[in-house]
Amino acid sequence: MMSILDRFFGTVRGGGGSKEDAKSRLKVLLLHDQVDLSPQQMEAMKSEILDVIARYCEVDRQRVDVRLEKAEDQVSVVSSVPLRRVTGRAATVS
Repeated sequence: MMSILDRFFGTVRGGGGSKEDAKSRLKVLLLHDQVDLSPQQMEAMKSEILDVIARYCEVDRQRVDVRLEKAEDQVSVVSSVPLRRVTGRAATVS
């Protein structure tokens, strides 16, 4: 029964999943260190980005994902910002 649940939920017995989780966390820490952003600065940047978008659209803040990704020789801010609807203010901005 447990092996079926493990496969369904993607868990791996014997710590294999923990190893991958640790590698993923280390990559995130290294990226943050490379661009010299503390977790507090990253959170402040995320909040400011969302505040700007929220001027024009209703944002589902519970499902927002903002992260750093490294591709070749550059680091990028990548975000997924689910929108609920365009607000009235956006319609008046040209």
